[in-house]
Amino acid sequence: MPLTPEEPQIHESAQGPRVTPAASRTAQTPRPVPGPRPAAVPRPGRPGPAPAAAHHAGGAPRPAPPVQRATSGPAPVTTSAAPSVSAAVPQIQLIPASAEGALDAAEEAVDLLLDTGRAPGDILVLTTGDLHPWAAHELSFGEPAYWAQHDAGDDVFYADAAQVQRAAGRPVVVFAANGGPLDSAARALPVALTRAGALLIVCGEPERINSVLGAGV
Repeated sequence: MPLTPEEPQIHESAQGPRVTPAASRTAQTPRPVPGPRPAAVPRPGRPGPAPAAAHHAGGAPRPAPPVQRATSGPAPVTTSAAPSVSAAVPQIQLIPASAEGALDAAEEAVDLLLDTGRAPGDILVLTTGDLHPWAAHELSFGEPAYWAQHDAGDDVFYADAAQVQRAAGRPVVVFAANGGPLDSAARALPVALTRAGALLIVCGEPERINSVLGAGV
């Protein structure tokens, strides 16, 4: 059925058994973004430690509350225990945005995922129009070096949606419909859904997104 614009709060969920973190385990601290080459464009995202688990009087851990942060963009993303890339049916969330604002909305979604403890290597960002500045910069060093960073899988990776067939699956895929031909988005978005292990976040015009996925979701 067609997607409808939701409240901007993003709730990540996945099929399969719920995993309860062990009491002695602490949330993984996302790796810092590797330092840029000379004159490199800084990579977006502000990785930081996940919120510490709260303890009640009995000493048993309780799940950490979602991080709330004031923002002019989408509402904070809430995450639970990290689902496997093999989750059968990823959740789809739509963040309404114009073509001009879709990339900014995607950036905000990535920031919030990182702020709530999602590892940078869990996230793939696809753009239908202009390349993300990081991707454009890294491609200036050649495709082998660019795709080697994708294969390393230790950082957020930004790619042209037209290259989605080459991208490996990751737990979270952020799809920015920031322009480009409609038929290109129509081909790339269903493939992006297959690459998302737990969550597909689509940033774009609801009518355009519905026209692509409405009949198939």
